Amino acid sequence: MTPPIRIAPSILAADYAKLGQEVRDAVEAGADWIHLDIMDGHFVPNISFGPDLIKALRPHTKAFFDCHLMIAPADPYLEAFARAGCDGITVHAEAGPHLDRSIQAIRALGKRAGVAINPATPESAIEYLLDKLDLILVMTVNPGFGGQAFIAAMEEKIRRVKAMIGERPIEIEVDGGIALDTIATPAAAGANVFVAGSAIFSGGSVDAYRKTIDTLRANAEGGRG
Repeated sequence: MTPPIRIAPSILAADYAKLGQEVRDAVEAGADWIHLDIMDGHFVPNISFGPDLIKALRPHTKAFFDCHLMIAPADPYLEAFARAGCDGITVHAEAGPHLDRSIQAIRALGKRAGVAINPATPESAIEYLLDKLDLILVMTVNPGFGGQAFIAAMEEKIRRVKAMIGERPIEIEVDGGIALDTIATPAAAGANVFVAGSAIFSGGSVDAYRKTIDTLRANAEGGRG
C-alpha cells in the first residue's frame, strides 16, 4: 500500500508572535501535520522551544503534532513532550547510546515512534529497529538551522531506506531544503512526509499558505509519477 503524501509545515519558520494563529492558518490551508522542531543548543547549534509551548499550541488544532527532538539526551524529556500533546515523537539515532530503549519508551507513552538520521549517518544504523518504528526521518540538511539547501546525495539514501523497509508500514519523512522545486526528488525516491518551513510560512497569509501547500502536494505526486 502506498502511503499518502503528507505536508508538515515546520513552525520553526512561523511568526512566533502569533504561533497559535499560524498553526490554525496552516491547518486551514491544508497542512496534514504540524512539525515541531525541538533544538537544545547542544545536540544542534540552535535553541528553539520546549514542551510548554507545545502544550499552549495543542488547543489550537486537532492536527497531528509531529515532534522532532534534536536534543541529547532525549530520554529524560520524552514523557514531558508526550504529555504536552505530541502525537508522534522522533529521536535521533546519534543522540544517545540506547536507541532501542528510547523507542520502547515512546511506544509505552502511547505515541508513534520515529528515528531521524543525519546526512552522514548510514541507514544501517537503524536496520535492527525496523519492526518497532512508525517513521524514519531522513535529514536532507545538517540539522540546526532553517533555510538550508537540500543535499542532493540524500536522494539515493532515501531509496535505500525505502528498499530496507520493504513491506513494513513505515512512513519516510524528509526534513531540510524542501521547496516547490525540490520536493519531487525525495518523493520519487520514496518519501511521503515532507517538512517545509520557510517555503510555506514566508507567504504570510492563509491563501498564500494554501497555494504553496497545494503546489507542494501536486509536485510530490508528480514526482511519484
